Parts: sequence; C-alpha cells; structure tokens
Amino acid sequence: MTGDDLRVAGLAVQELLARVPDGAAAVPTLGTDVIGVATHITSCLTWYASDLVAGTDEATAFDLVRRPDAELADVLTQLRAATEVLARVVDAAGPDERGFHDWGLADASGFAGMGCAELLLHAGDVATDRGLDWTPPSRVGDAVRARLFPWAPAEADPWTALLWATGRGELPGREPVTSWRWHCAPLSEWDGTQPT
Repeated sequence: MTGDDLRVAGLAVQELLARVPDGAAAVPTLGTDVIGVATHITSCLTWYASDLVAGTDEATAFDLVRRPDAELADVLTQLRAATEVLARVVDAAGPDERGFHDWGLADASGFAGMGCAELLLHAGDVATDRGLDWTPPSRVGDAVRARLFPWAPAEADPWTALLWATGRGELPGREPVTSWRWHCAPLSEWDGTQPT
C-alpha cells in the first residue's frame, strides 16, 4: 500500500463526513461524536507518521487535543493534512524502514494500511451510527484486507471482509470475530495464522 491509497481513502472519508450536518452528532459505537471520531483518526495518522520516522524504538504516544470550540470543518482540515503527512512519509520511506507498533514492526505499506484502516473503519462507524449509506472505494478496502488481514477471504466483498475481520460484521460460513488484530509487519513475516 502507498500514499496514494491513503489519499483515496482520505478523500472518501472527507466526502462522507462532509455529509454530516452536525459535528456534535453522537457516534455511540465509539462513545464520542463525529468531531471526536475525526480527531481520533487525525491522531492515529499523525502517530503512524511519527512512528515510521522514529524507527523501531517505541515512540512516546500522544493525543491531539480537541479544541472545545472546534467546528467540523476545522477538524476535517486537520484530518486532510494528517492524511497527506502520512502519505508523504510512507512514500518517502525506504524499503527496509520499519516503525514500532504494538502489533508488530510495520513497514511503510503496513503504516499505509493501518492509516487506511483507521480512515475507512471509523468512517464506517459514523455512517452506521448516523444512518448514512456509505461504502468505501472497493480497491482500497481490498488492499487493506489483503495487507492487514491476509486470512480474510479474498473472494468476499472487500468491505464486508474488512468489517468481518475487525469484528464489525458477519461473513457467511465464517465464525464471528470477537477479538482481532491486524498484521502490520511485512507480509513475508506472516506465519499463515489468524492472530487473536
């Protein structure tokens, strides 16, 4: 996965969140509101860029602070900027560069995948909780499934498979996922099993 995947995912999320009339609208699945979700995604994208640049040592985690008076439009500008920062860091990283993540030492494609997952999955949470019809770009959803969840069935609809892999949906013939994690280290290091 590359910076271009992040850009495509980011644009799709921007378009969805721009359809929400009230940034203070509740997103019960995540225990916050729409602005809180956008702030969380922005924090994740910024962490990932920092983690890839910092290398394999665990970087100090941080949270971006939400201004109490922030409007959704302001937060979407920050989200757009954070998406582009991670995209540029991913695109500039060398093939052997790795960064720390609790679930593995990720390479640039792993960080791109994780950034896309944060964007798509949390936008999906907003869409579900706010009753908005939304499906992310199929190509990016399938790339996230293949990169982070290689055990998820490739023959399934990409969005359905991604929702199933993260415990957000069901797949016919598959047990529900109740505990999940992704594989962010290079795919060559995947042992062929589904982690829990």
